[in-house]
Amino acid sequence: MGRRDPFTKCRLPQEVEAVVAAGVYPFYLPVEGRLGGGEVVAAGRRVLLAGSNDYLALSGDPRLAAAGVAAMEELGAGNSGSRVLNGTLALHERLERELAAFLGHEAAMVVSTGYQANLALSALFGPHDVVVADRHMHASLIDAARLGQAELRRYRHNDMAHLETLLEEVGDDRGAMVLTEGMFSVGGDLCDLPGVAKHAQRHGARVVLDSAHDAGLLGAGGRGAAEHFGLGAAVDVQTVTFSKCFGTLGGAVAGPRHVVDYLRHSARAALFSASLPPSCTAAALAALDIIRTEPQRRRAVLAAADRLRAGLTRLGYAIPPGGTPTVALPMADALTCCRFWAKLLEKGVLANVMLPPGVPGEQPLIRLSVTAAHTTAQVDRILEAVATVTGELPGERPAHALGHRRPNARG
Repeated sequence: MGRRDPFTKCRLPQEVEAVVAAGVYPFYLPVEGRLGGGEVVAAGRRVLLAGSNDYLALSGDPRLAAAGVAAMEELGAGNSGSRVLNGTLALHERLERELAAFLGHEAAMVVSTGYQANLALSALFGPHDVVVADRHMHASLIDAARLGQAELRRYRHNDMAHLETLLEEVGDDRGAMVLTEGMFSVGGDLCDLPGVAKHAQRHGARVVLDSAHDAGLLGAGGRGAAEHFGLGAAVDVQTVTFSKCFGTLGGAVAGPRHVVDYLRHSARAALFSASLPPSCTAAALAALDIIRTEPQRRRAVLAAADRLRAGLTRLGYAIPPGGTPTVALPMADALTCCRFWAKLLEKGVLANVMLPPGVPGEQPLIRLSVTAAHTTAQVDRILEAVATVTGELPGERPAHALGHRRPNARG
């Protein structure tokens, strides 16, 4: 017999094969044009984008574009090197200083993506440490924990009693870190940071917070979930991405100076990657200035979020509290979920499909989100489309009843 072919595993998951066969494949849909005002051209037609993480609607802001163009003209399209060797720009260092000051940390390290910022955390997870992490944390944090040498223990989502139990089991001869997201990327709910901070302090654990979705959005000054809860001092290390509220590409790790300096020399994800291009760095700086000076953008998106959530609740969907711009609608199964998505697209609304294993609780979801660019009329268009599609699928009823177990429920 011949050797086993390692490519035999390379096939689509069974659920994806089913939706391909049904003609409702929802992934990798190309956007052919961005029209502004929350609309794009996709599948050859003008549609309302209801799945973007561009919460402050900054990706199309002319000030970011102008800053990026000016930096590219002066410094080129890329740096062709890692930060540690020849890829550091004065522009990177300026962004690090301003970002650290904004977030309330001593120092920050800018990297090329938010995923990379989280992978850099693996250098903090040593063989004598235990990482106690929320079960709903992002894939990049899971990968960071796997890359590190620490033992990973998972607590039930936002279950502070379970977190305390796991922390109590960590011996005094081992370091402990609590790892969670500030605003969870799938359902838009917030971490119980007051509970995390209380138990971490009680057990001498460090708090590491991924603020990918909340930095720029939450808190009086837009500094994220820590500011929202008044607990900035309780967060030891914080990661952010520039691909959400900052409207561009990149990421950063912020924290105590000695920790950031350690990561600069120990985090392989940062050491061996080319640095953030000048255009994205300058755009992130422009976005940071807008976040600091234009709080009306946060007010606009949070008002749109309130309208979306209230409307979905009236339709009978079980919407968890939180008031954030992202909402997850549980569906009965993968095929129903993709049919729901396809019918929304027919109505001119482009949403997101999230299927297992990439979602908490193995629950297929339609993920909706709004931005500061969405008008009241556009939010109502989203709600009308959801209401119509819900009525058009009587035989494959989405799992939306108020008694249905939410994707972010405990367990």
